[in-house]
Amino acid sequence: MGNFSRQMRISSALLKRFQSRGRAVSAANVDGSRCFTTTEGHRPTIVHKRSLDILHDPWFNKGTAFSMTERDRLDLRGLLPPNVMTPEQQIMRFMSDLKRLELSARDGPSDPYNLAKWRILNRLHDRNETMYYKVLIDNIEEYAPIVYTPTVGLVCQKYSGLFRRPRGMYFSAADRGEMMSMVYNWPSDQVDMIVVTDGSRILGLGDLGVQGIGIAIGKLDLYVAAAGLNPQRVLPVMIDVGTNNEELLKDPMYLGLQEHRLDGDEYVSVIDEFMEAVFTRWPHVIVQFEDFQSKWALNLLQRYRKEYRMFNDDVQGTAGVALAGLLGAVRAQGRPMIDFPKMKIVVAGAGSAGIGVLNAARKTMARMLGDTEIAFESARSQFWVVDANGLVTEARENIDPDARPFARKVKEIERQGLAEGANLAEVVHKVKPDVLLGLSAVGGLFSKEVLEALKETTSTRPAIFPMSNPTRNAECTPEDAFSIVGDNIIFASGSPFKDVKLGNGHVGHCNQANNMFLFPGIGLGTLLSGSKIVSDGMLQAAAECLAGYMTEEEVLQGIIYPSISRIRDITKEIATAVIMEAIEEDLVEGYREMDARVLQKLSQDEIRCYVQNNMWSPGYPTLVYKQD
Repeated sequence: MGNFSRQMRISSALLKRFQSRGRAVSAANVDGSRCFTTTEGHRPTIVHKRSLDILHDPWFNKGTAFSMTERDRLDLRGLLPPNVMTPEQQIMRFMSDLKRLELSARDGPSDPYNLAKWRILNRLHDRNETMYYKVLIDNIEEYAPIVYTPTVGLVCQKYSGLFRRPRGMYFSAADRGEMMSMVYNWPSDQVDMIVVTDGSRILGLGDLGVQGIGIAIGKLDLYVAAAGLNPQRVLPVMIDVGTNNEELLKDPMYLGLQEHRLDGDEYVSVIDEFMEAVFTRWPHVIVQFEDFQSKWALNLLQRYRKEYRMFNDDVQGTAGVALAGLLGAVRAQGRPMIDFPKMKIVVAGAGSAGIGVLNAARKTMARMLGDTEIAFESARSQFWVVDANGLVTEARENIDPDARPFARKVKEIERQGLAEGANLAEVVHKVKPDVLLGLSAVGGLFSKEVLEALKETTSTRPAIFPMSNPTRNAECTPEDAFSIVGDNIIFASGSPFKDVKLGNGHVGHCNQANNMFLFPGIGLGTLLSGSKIVSDGMLQAAAECLAGYMTEEEVLQGIIYPSISRIRDITKEIATAVIMEAIEEDLVEGYREMDARVLQKLSQDEIRCYVQNNMWSPGYPTLVYKQD
C-alpha cells in the first residue's frame, strides 16, 4: 500500500498542479526564484569553414541575413546579393512560395498538395535549418501534419524518388562488424536524441524498408519544434536489414538492400551492435525506437530498457497518450478519475501499440484499486480485445504471449453471450462499453453496424478513439461517429480531423490523440534529469500530466487534448513532471552544468524554469571563424 499511496500522491499533485496554474507564467519568473539555464545560444558560435562552404552548410547558413561584418569575417562579400535581409523578411519571402501553392490548389488540400508543401519545406531544411525551424515553430498547427503524420506516411512511401541529399545515418546488414567505427562518421561530437527505425511497420503502411527513414526525420523535427532540442544534436537513423515488400525488392529505384529481412538471432545481433556503437560514442544519448514490427517492438524494449537510455514510442508513447485520453474521458463524464477502473473498454487491435495501451491502462487501474495482485487481476476484467481473428479468449490456439493476459475466460464470455472469435459488432453489442479504442490500422473498421451497436452503451458519454495512422487507416471518421452514435460522444483520433458542425451552433470536437503531445516531453525530461533509464513512473507522470492539462470547462465541452498550437507549453509541463518523478525515484544524475544534488533540491517552479531555459529556440547566432 505504501507504493500505491506514493503513486496516488504523485497523481493527485500533478493534476492539481496543472489544473490550478491556469497556464499562467510560472511563479519562478514572478517572485524572483532561482532560474537555472545554460549559456548556449547566447555566445558566438565558432565555425571552422568560410566562403561557399558556410553557405552550403544548413546548420550555419543564414543566406541573405549575414551581416556585412560577418560577410567580411567569413569571406562572403560578393557571394550574396548586397541587401542584408532581416530574418522576418526572409520568412516573408519563403511564406509567399507556400501561399502561391495554396492559391493554385483549387480543390483544397490533397495528397499531392501536401506532398508539394513537404517538398518546399524540405528544400528550406536542406539549406537553412534555423529558418526552417522558425517557420515550423511559428506555424506548428499548419505544418505538423506535413512534417509528421499524415503526410510523412506518403513521404516514406515515395522516399526513394524524393531523396535529394542525405539526412541522418544508415546502418545495414552489410555493415556488420563495422558499426563501432561508422558512428564516428557523424560530424557532431554530442548527440542528445536518436530516433531509429528498421522500416518494418511504418505507421499503418507496412514494410517500407529503408524508406522508413522519413518517419525518424519527422519525429526529430517535432523534438526540435516542440521540445526545443538543439537540431545539431539530434540524429535520425535507419537500420536496413532488408525488406519483405516484394514491390520494393523488384523496384530498380529502391535505395535499400534488395534482399529479404534478417530474422531471429541474426536480426538481434545487428540491433545489438548498433546499440553498443551509439552508446559507446555518445554515452548519454537517448534512443527512441520507432515503427518496429510488433514481433520485435516489445522484445527489443524489454531487452534494452534496463541497460540503455531508450524507449519505444509506439508501445509506451501511444500507451501514454491513450491513457491520458481515457482519463480525460472519465473527467468529461463529470466523474472523478478514481472511477477509471469501472470503465469498460473494447480495444480493436492487438499489435505492439494495442498491447502497450492495455498494459498501461491495466497498471493504472490496479494502482487505483490498491496495487495488489487481486487489483491487477480485477483490472484485467475491464478489457475486451478484438484482433483480426475476433474476440481474444483463452480458448484460442497459439495465442500471442503478449495478448494472453487479456484473453477473456471462456465462462465469462459465455455468460455475456459471446464466444471465441466473436466479431467487433457482436462484442460492442454485448459488452456495451464506455470506450471503443482502435489501433488496428484497418480503415473503416468501426463500421455503421459497430457504431450502431455502441449506441446501446450504458455510458452517459461514450468515447470513440480511432487512433490508427495515417488518416486513411483511421477506424472511422468523426462525421460517422457523431451522426450515428450521437452528439454527446468524446472523439479522439490519431491523425487530424476538422471539428464537426452539429447544428444549432454546436460543435463536435475532434481531438487529436497523437503521440506528439507526449514523446517530446518524455525525451526532454529524461535528457534534463540525467536519468539513465526511462522508468514506468516517468512515463506514468507524463500521461497524468497530459490528462490533467485541460481545464474542467474544456473537458466538459469534449476537449480532452490540447491544440497543437500549445505544443511547446505542454511539452514543458510534461518534461517538468518527468523530472519530478525521476527525482522521486532517485534516478536523476544531472545534465551539463546542472548537478544532480542541486536538481533534487529545486522547487517545481524552478524545475519548470530550468526546462524552459534549456529549450532551444531558432535564432541566428553570431558566427566567428577559427582555423581548424
